Amino acid sequence: QVQLVESGGGSVQPGGSLRLSCAASGIIFSMYGMAWYRQAPGKQRELVAHITSGGSTSYTDSMKGRFTISRDNAKNTVYLQMNTLKPEDTAVYYCNARLSQRTYWGQGTQVTVSS
Repeated sequence: QVQLVESGGGSVQPGGSLRLSCAASGIIFSMYGMAWYRQAPGKQRELVAHITSGGSTSYTDSMKGRFTISRDNAKNTVYLQMNTLKPEDTAVYYCNARLSQRTYWGQGTQVTVSS
């Protein structure tokens, strides 16, 4: 059974930082491209960042320079370091694993940025 379990969400003030983690099980993690998505209330889910099985990264423009995605294949974990957080970053953040036609989602973790 495939499981993606996110952690690290919470409430933070504008300008603060959070580090999200997503621990994967039930897949050969090193073979999968991993991504973080987010969904704010009333909005569609959007891609935040992606990392290939080989470690190449890409980001949605609004997150470039503030967010960093990384992976540790030995721990079957992908991370999202979020710095200089803004109120508009408030959303549920989801972990995604994809290999060819196979795609899996985590349950999401809430990030709230508010003063």
